[in-house]
Amino acid sequence: MATSDKKRKAGEAKSAHRPVVTIHDVARHAGVSSMTVSRVMTGKRHVSEAMREKVNAAIAELEYSPNLTARSFSSAVRVGAIYSNPASSNLGAFLMGAFRQSGESGCQFLIEPGASEREAIASLHKLVEARIGGVILPPPLCDSEALLELAANCGVIPFAFATAIPRAQVSAIIVDDYKGAFDMTRFLIGKGHRAIAFVQGDPSHSPSQRREQGYRAAMAGASLTIRDEWIAPGLFTYRSGLDAARQLLNRPERPTAIFASNDDMAAAVTAVAHGMNLRIPEDLSVAGFDDAQIAGTIWPELTTIRQPISDMASRAVALLSEQVREARTGLHPDVQHVREMLTLVERASTGPAPG
Repeated sequence: MATSDKKRKAGEAKSAHRPVVTIHDVARHAGVSSMTVSRVMTGKRHVSEAMREKVNAAIAELEYSPNLTARSFSSAVRVGAIYSNPASSNLGAFLMGAFRQSGESGCQFLIEPGASEREAIASLHKLVEARIGGVILPPPLCDSEALLELAANCGVIPFAFATAIPRAQVSAIIVDDYKGAFDMTRFLIGKGHRAIAFVQGDPSHSPSQRREQGYRAAMAGASLTIRDEWIAPGLFTYRSGLDAARQLLNRPERPTAIFASNDDMAAAVTAVAHGMNLRIPEDLSVAGFDDAQIAGTIWPELTTIRQPISDMASRAVALLSEQVREARTGLHPDVQHVREMLTLVERASTGPAPG
């Protein structure tokens, strides 16, 4: 028998009797957490060079090597997302950020529709069959107890996207919808507007309530009365914005400014105003929320609250894919609530209140 074959067989015999070394053994040997070991092994940042050296030394001393099956499983990380409104102006930005980050994170990104909770549940089952490890749920799906419970029961990590009611056990990207709406209302008040109407969002979306609360708080803080007829229902869709605008503008006493809960509805308000020969912003100021693509393509361009949807989607994919990898090494990933900043963007659709 050749010398190399003897060495190979000897090594195999030695390995057969040696206890299996786990990632937790490496962590104990290095005096660090198992999550730190995982981050070193997957090349993640936020680990000091000294810590990285300790972990690598422990790996070498214990001759730790994840089995080929685990490596293959980890390299095939898949995360999914379910969207509820295919016509939303935000969807394109969301997908752009998600797909960009999936390439950088080395994971596969899958997406399915879910206009209703029932359809979303069916889509989640499809994604589970495709072996996803985590799923991103935007409003209103991020607030569905049925979806969150189903994901957990299927061994899938849920991730709430832009929820206004984060849960302690579910990681989330959060924005302060209340403050965004408060700031926009105060901005309009600062322009001299006192008759400020509001178009509500879809009542099933948690951000809707927070945006209306911010509007009402700013009006109350300025001792301004909110007339019942100046609150119009909406569903975050362009069509619902058309109905809301007609309700608000087809009356003798019109508001001087309309703040819509998202840009799609604000764009619809401008369309109705143009059809009534109202000048924007001379006769009517219009403001939105999100800074979706439509905000910069209509005339006049829309004053709005910028929500960095593309960056938020990218961040969600990065965090979720890392959590899936950690879960596959036997860890329990930490729940993370990441807050993104909102910015008021002033454009041509708002101006001083008419004299």
